[in-house]
Amino acid sequence: MLNSGSSQSVDMAYLVSHAKKIAELANKAAREYFRGRLGVEFKADESPVTQADKGVEAEVRAYLAKHFPDHGIFGEEHGFEGQNRREVWIIDPIDGTRSFLSGHPLFGFLLGHLMDGKPDIGVIGMPAINEVFIGVSGQGATLNGNKIETSNQTRLDQSILFVNEGDKIYRDHPALFAKLMQSGQTRRFAYDCYPHALLAAGHVDAVIDYDLQPYDFLPVLAVVEAAGGVMTDWGGKPLDLQSDGRVISAATPELHAEMLDMVNG
Repeated sequence: MLNSGSSQSVDMAYLVSHAKKIAELANKAAREYFRGRLGVEFKADESPVTQADKGVEAEVRAYLAKHFPDHGIFGEEHGFEGQNRREVWIIDPIDGTRSFLSGHPLFGFLLGHLMDGKPDIGVIGMPAINEVFIGVSGQGATLNGNKIETSNQTRLDQSILFVNEGDKIYRDHPALFAKLMQSGQTRRFAYDCYPHALLAAGHVDAVIDYDLQPYDFLPVLAVVEAAGGVMTDWGGKPLDLQSDGRVISAATPELHAEMLDMVNG
């Protein structure tokens, strides 16, 4: 007879196996739309929505409803069903719609499993480049099945730093943007989830991001933490469904602390 710990491991393995299947399904669906003729709409905040966003999320929701009818689902395009349930799946069908509709291959698919609001499984799928990052709480992170870890970088002045949503940071926090331009050994500008995935794989040391939604950062959080990294809001607080969308990812606690000092100093 299984003890409770073994039972939890079996349950987690079951969830992860389905998360992998969902990533395959979503990646395939996204590739079928990518660089095709897209119908584009704009939301109230002027962010674009494509047929692909809606189509991918609909497929994932149908899968989850079939296999996990008692779980909640929170998706970018179709809202929150089952908010009061202990287990919730969170979906961003196309993370980086502007990248997607412009033919840029670094858009992603994000999936997270939340237990009591905390992510314990995260998936970052990169459909156009055939990469799937999976993080499982207490069990590590993988890229296409191979173990990955964050770097051991502890110093910001020696770091590879990615600035996500730099135009928004410049608009709303010009003094901070000026400091970011003097930070890190190497700086890159980007959008969307891939810089955080690169951090989990040890290629990037720190990422600052801005103006995100829970479906943007909670799946990513599970991957970054499982790979050994640290990810919080700009104040150093843990990320949850109520976080304000300003996040910092870092390879080590020391580097994360230095990033926080720089942002808040």
